[in-house]
This record gives sequence, C-alpha cells and structure tokens, in this order.
Amino acid sequence: MDLQNLLKQAQKMQSNIQKVEGELVETEYTGNAGGDGVTVTIKGDYKISHISIQDDLLEKDNKDMLEDLIMVAVNQAVEIASKDREEKMGVLTAGVKMPGMF
Repeated sequence: MDLQNLLKQAQKMQSNIQKVEGELVETEYTGNAGGDGVTVTIKGDYKISHISIQDDLLEKDNKDMLEDLIMVAVNQAVEIASKDREEKMGVLTAGVKMPGMF
C-alpha cells in the first residue's frame, strides 16, 4: 500500500468534509408544530435563527400549549438537520462514523 497516496486521499477527504461542514452551517432547517402555528428555523450548527408564532397562540391561556409547540418545532428542526448532516457526511466517509465529526 502506498502511504503517500493514502495520505493524499485522507487530506482530500478532510478538505471535502470541511467544505460540506461549511455548507451545512449555512443551511437552514425548519420545524413546524400546531399546523404551522409555531415555526422554528435553525442553521446547520443547530443555532436558532428564527421563531415565528401565530398571534392567536399568544393568549395567556395558551402558555403551556405554546411551550409544547415550540419544543416540538425545535426538536423537529434539529432532527431534520441531523439527518441531513448524517446523509451528507456519510457520502464523504463511505458510511464510516468518525468520532468527533458528526
């Protein structure tokens, strides 16, 4: 096995992973709950970039329900982002899980 060739392949893979990481961080993922009453958008680094709540959910009596809807929408957005990350990184690593990468 040619060690120098293997090193070049590893460097190329690392470069590709960094490129995809950069793209993922800029990608937005949206989760919805309550018939789009609550919409949460996150970036690929799992930071929330936007929350939208319909006015009719802002009544005092809806506090518990609104909290639940926000939680559901955030969890949905995170799940979508995680699946997209796994798919895109899995293509680069041929399905091999790399500790600390994703």
